[in-house]
This record gives sequence, structure tokens and C-alpha cells, in this order.
Amino acid sequence: MIRILIPIELVAGETRVAATPETVKKMLSFGCSVAIEKGAGLRAGFNDEDYEASGAKMISSGDKGVWGNADILLCVQTPSKNSLEMLRSGALLIGLLSPYGNTKLFDVLQSGNLSAIALELLPRISRAQSADALSSQANIAGYKSVLLAASQLDRYFPMLMTAAGTVQPAKVVVLGAGVAGLQAVATARRLGAVVFVSDIRPAVKEQVESLGARFIDPPELDDKPSESGGYAKQASEAFLAAQRQQLSDQLSEADVAICTAQVPGKKAPRLIDDEMLDRMRPGSVVVDLAVAQGGNCINSVPGETVNRKGVKLIGASELPCTVPNHASALYSRNLIALIQPFIRDNQIDLNESDELIDGCLISHDGVIRFSNMLNNGGVD
Repeated sequence: MIRILIPIELVAGETRVAATPETVKKMLSFGCSVAIEKGAGLRAGFNDEDYEASGAKMISSGDKGVWGNADILLCVQTPSKNSLEMLRSGALLIGLLSPYGNTKLFDVLQSGNLSAIALELLPRISRAQSADALSSQANIAGYKSVLLAASQLDRYFPMLMTAAGTVQPAKVVVLGAGVAGLQAVATARRLGAVVFVSDIRPAVKEQVESLGARFIDPPELDDKPSESGGYAKQASEAFLAAQRQQLSDQLSEADVAICTAQVPGKKAPRLIDDEMLDRMRPGSVVVDLAVAQGGNCINSVPGETVNRKGVKLIGASELPCTVPNHASALYSRNLIALIQPFIRDNQIDLNESDELIDGCLISHDGVIRFSNMLNNGGVD
């Protein structure tokens, strides 16, 4: 029987959990046993009694016996080095592992002969959609970013016709039309705002307009970036400079800017600079979802709201953690969709020739498969 372990998430601010009572039942139906550390789901609205009723075994946090016997550890963020060292040789770690430059993680995987799947590297293929944790969490971030902006803005979002006169709708500019950006567009439109979208990929124009937003056509340059594997490619500095100039006029009239532009494994492109902020009116709001990767907006700080000459810069680095119940429910379903195909006859079959597994399996029995990721970084 394959033994699955669900730990308490110990990273500061992390409220999600890698399994819900619903997904525990799914894992049991695969012929697995499930152990969950007591209190692991409380911050996400799932109590220990519900887990026990679904068939899970509740254990004390850091139980060396259970950790040492686990075959699969399902987590949200990477556990501590001390925790990972309790796993037996050959165990499989699955989660959002921040693999780019995480040399300390790779050291632990090598020394412990561990296998690991980083969900950030899941290939953008149709077969992987149901396991795409980045998309499920980005969807939440896009939704919550607009609610956060609306709560901080000094104006209404919708147009209102009142006895005292007409209130014009808020103007929202969304930077990036990926999953988070498109959800931000849909949410802002539902709240009644007029929405403009800037993206380096002309191909997303149809999606943007289908949601009722207006697409800002990219600058006319020969080196227009496109996309690779569903993600935007890194744009040239010349293109980004031209785009910033184009955005400046849009932002000067905007009430809200939602920044979502990110490139996997690279620093987020700087799209809003000081000169652009100087043109935004006092009382306007910038929500930077890319702040943990360096930020699309200058001076944004992870987890903080900076008041810059009356413009509020919100560093929204962990928005899925503010909606932990649904974030956990979706994330845990992503994990189920991922592990179900490779659990066969009470065995874990990590077939490296499978396109899905090959793209995200960063370590197999301690052998690091993507040495190009070894730069700087670490596990606590």
C-alpha cells in the first residue's frame, strides 16, 4: 500500500493545505493510505474530525516514524530541510517547490535520494490541464486582486446614476492576459469597471475582447515576443521600453492597475516606473501580483501597501492564501489529477518518457534532472 503524508504548512503566511476530506477519499480509492498532521487543514476551514471521517489517520506534527515510512509527501510549499531529511530514501515529494535556483532543495534531494515533482514545471499540454496548479491558483489571485483594489480605491467601480448626478465607472488597466489577468478582467467587468488590457502577445486580443475589455495593441516593433508552452517569452528591452511609453498615457487616466506579467524562472519585467507613477492621480491603486519575482511596478514591496504620493502600491504576493478554502480545494484536486495516472498496482510508476512527467520531475531517486536550475536560492 502506498503511504501518502500531508504535512502542516510551516511557511509564514501559508494557509493552504495539500488535501481536503474530499481528496482524501479519492486517494483511498486508489488503494493508498493517508496520514495528515493534526491541524493541517484548520486555516483552510477543514478540521481534523472531517479528515478522520473521510478515512485519514491524524498524526502529531513531525512524527519521525510516519515521515520515515511515507512514500509520497504532498505539500503546498517546500517543507524545511530538517523535515525533508526525515523522509526515506526513494520517497516522492510533490508541491510548489520554487525549483529555479533552489540549490539547497537540490542538495537535500540528492543527499536523501529523493524524487521530486515541481508543479511550476508542469508542461502546458491539454492532458495536464486538470493538474495545472499554477493556473488554479492564478485564477484566485486574479479574482482577489480586483476585490483588493476595489476596497482600497477612493471611487466606485460601476457607473451609477443618482439624484446627485452620474458617477463615471472606474478605469482599470490590466497588465498581462494570462490566467490571472483574464480573471482580473472578468471580475473588474462584473463590478462595472471599464477595462483595458496590455499584453506583449497579440494572439490574446480575442480572449480579452470576448470578456468585454479593450486590448491595447502592442508596439509595432520587429522583435515582437510571442509565447512558448503557454507562457509569454521574455521580451527585449527595446520592446519593453516602447510598451512602457505606450502604457504611460493609459495609466495617467487609470484608477486601478493590476500587474500580472511574469516569466517562469526569470525576474518579472518592470513595466511601471517612477515617471509613469508620477502621472497617476492621487487615490489610484496599483496591485502587483508579480512582486515576489521582482515586481512589474517599481517600489512595490511583498505583503505591504506603499503610499507613493497618494498612489497605493499593493504588493500582493500571496493572494491565494487569502482564499484558503477554495484555493486548497482546487490545489488538492490538481494533485489528484497528477498522481492518479502513475499509481498502478500499489506501485509508483514515474515514467520519464511520459511528456507530463518528464517536464516536471526535477529529481529521480536523488538524480537531479535539470542542472541548469542550480543558481542561487534555498530551503529554510
